[in-house]
Amino acid sequence: MSEVDILVLGAGPAGMAAATEARARGFSVLVLDENARPGGQVHRAVEARAAKDGQDRDGARLAAAFRASGAEYRPDATLWAVEPGGKVFWSEAGAARSISAKRLILCAGATERPVPIPGWTLPGVMTVGAAQIALKTAGMVPEGKAWIAGQGPLLWLYANQVVARGGTVQGVIDLSPPGGLARAAWHLPNALRAPEYLLKGLAWQQRIRNAGIPIRRATRLVAEGDGRLERIILDGWSRPADLLLLHDGVVPNTQVTRAIPGCAHEWDERQRCWRPTLDEWGNTTVEGVMVAGDSGGIGGAKVAALAGRLAAMEAARALGKLTVDQRNAEAGRTRLEWKRQRAPRRFLDALFPPLPEAAIEDATIVCRCEEVTAGKLRGAVALGCLGANQTKAFTRAGMGACQGRICGPAVHGVIAAARGVDPASVDPFRTRFPTKPLTLGELAALAS
Repeated sequence: MSEVDILVLGAGPAGMAAATEARARGFSVLVLDENARPGGQVHRAVEARAAKDGQDRDGARLAAAFRASGAEYRPDATLWAVEPGGKVFWSEAGAARSISAKRLILCAGATERPVPIPGWTLPGVMTVGAAQIALKTAGMVPEGKAWIAGQGPLLWLYANQVVARGGTVQGVIDLSPPGGLARAAWHLPNALRAPEYLLKGLAWQQRIRNAGIPIRRATRLVAEGDGRLERIILDGWSRPADLLLLHDGVVPNTQVTRAIPGCAHEWDERQRCWRPTLDEWGNTTVEGVMVAGDSGGIGGAKVAALAGRLAAMEAARALGKLTVDQRNAEAGRTRLEWKRQRAPRRFLDALFPPLPEAAIEDATIVCRCEEVTAGKLRGAVALGCLGANQTKAFTRAGMGACQGRICGPAVHGVIAAARGVDPASVDPFRTRFPTKPLTLGELAALAS
């Protein structure tokens, strides 16, 4: 196949919904997904889990509809380049491949925001998201003296999932900035348009208390150990630890969109992150390129699935299957539900604002790959560096294996705080194609 009507990147909630909707309208659809099974992070391994214990019904329904849609699904496929005009390159089974698409719907999801604390590079310290992958795919729960620290809904969800699996943790360390309820109260009336989110969050916290797991607030957390994690120190209070799981929310995955020439991005002040500039249907500033789901702005799984459907309807309009009036009429209920599901977002953003990068200590490593500290970044700013790309040249921050995917938000925030300017005025890391590691052997397959 040399051409496809619609190419969807990612088989999470947005990607599955977009592919299913597009196939229902008669389009040829190719879905590229780095994972081995559909579901993304939020619905990871959903087919196996649904068959085993009936959990995650929303994800199971999405996956079943996606499987039945007739979309061509390529798991274990890594997209690494997009050329003008919609030509896409990816690697699969050790070989690079390419195809032309009339429309791209990028549903790359989100990545966890880093939590650079002293000692976070020690073995035994990892993210909540990584631990959740182990739980969903292999049923693994923390063992020994395990602690969960940070803030945000995923932290409380994961703690509940551990308890439900019969596991336990030593405690939950709440690092959220004080005054959260006062900040969020203004947005509560709107958030109550979808009260199930708030009720679910309260229930998660209550279950942790009922399980006898202590919840402690702290302003400073340190991980210590000789060669691996041995203890944590919070506000001078020390406790033994074998495992520390960190979380400070998620940010849109913009690696691909930032590498596409002409694809504009904007600063999201509430979520303190960059996201692609989109219209109400998910169109970027590049013709033929769309974004749906959390890679266009954090909204959660249900919002992502609805956005995927809306993007597919807009693709149908762009490709001549629907008129503008038909699209608007058919999308009416979906758009109303999308707005309702988004209603709690501002409340949650105010309740759990990202931890301030200005508080990262000078000796703390920010870029793990190149072992660049916050102090070194601030030193580069003192020498005249204005943005992440200049700082990269001075310090090598963002030049390691992850290419800034992990450290990017923290590097950007440290620079903005050190300069004392609006983060929107500080350029983030540039990305270029290929956005993922690529071997010469894979490239050679393109010539065959």
